[in-house]
Amino acid sequence: MEIIKSVNRSLGLSQDNIFRKLFRIINYSLELLLVRLYHKSSSRSGDIVDQFHSLYYCSPEKTWNNTRWMGRRTMRCPLDLWVYQELLYEVKPDIVIETGTNEGGGAHFLASIMDVIGKGKVIGVDIEELDNRADHERITYIKGSSIEDNIVKKVSEMIESDHVVLVILDSDHNMPHVLEEMKIYSEFVTKGSYMIVEDSNVNGHPVMPNWGLGPFEAIQEFLSKNDFFEVDKSCEKFYMSFNPSGYLKKRTHQISSPE
Repeated sequence: MEIIKSVNRSLGLSQDNIFRKLFRIINYSLELLLVRLYHKSSSRSGDIVDQFHSLYYCSPEKTWNNTRWMGRRTMRCPLDLWVYQELLYEVKPDIVIETGTNEGGGAHFLASIMDVIGKGKVIGVDIEELDNRADHERITYIKGSSIEDNIVKKVSEMIESDHVVLVILDSDHNMPHVLEEMKIYSEFVTKGSYMIVEDSNVNGHPVMPNWGLGPFEAIQEFLSKNDFFEVDKSCEKFYMSFNPSGYLKKRTHQISSPE
């Protein structure tokens, strides 16, 4: 049971129904096998970056599922973590809201960078409360669904009117849930700061092509109806990111509509 829960959390399946979970777990296992066989039998690829991205993502026991910060699993690509610390230093947020905080390794990483900067707190939201979750004086955990009204209210009550806020979304990876999160938490993001939508690489961007509509599609839908944010491609400067088109910067000025 604990192994199943761990897989669910790692793949962003915590709020899926049982049939969708089984389909995605089986699909993920098959893709792992196929990708490894492909890379073993062929060194040719039309896109080296995508080939490496696929190999890296589909070797979780060696890579992202075994990436640790001070002993805690972050379950993120270290190239993205490096960008996170750059953004923290640049924006110097008073509050970082992280949904899908899981074991708290990512939150602990953020809090550690905040220690160096000398400013900031992390609000971690997750539907589960794990016993081995990372503990840090800058982290406050809230148990519940990130899109429930009472949870949003609790988060809101922890933010002052003059706070600089940055948001990281990493809970359920289904498009409807991600889109709802984006609509809710975009309101907390201050001008010049960021809303980071994680794991937009699934559903063929470039991994897990059979995932179904996910974070990437939620980003596209959100941006089609929201002029306050723009994709900051400079955050993908290391070529590989688990969050393609997922670094959304809030504009300091809204785009004027043509008359």
